Amino acid sequence: MNRKKILMEVGEILDTYCHECLVKQTLRKEGGKTFAQSFCINECTVGSEIKRLGEQLSK
Repeated sequence: MNRKKILMEVGEILDTYCHECLVKQTLRKEGGKTFAQSFCINECTVGSEIKRLGEQLSK
């Protein structure tokens, strides 16, 4: 995949799944921004996909 295509895919994923995510909003209220981000990166399946795409960008 080329860089532009990966970035567009990440943007589409964020817009589709993360923009109005109730889990993220709830965790942010209860534990703060860092706690919510940690959950999204380490435990959420959508976050795992974004992480995988990010790893492809860094190659």
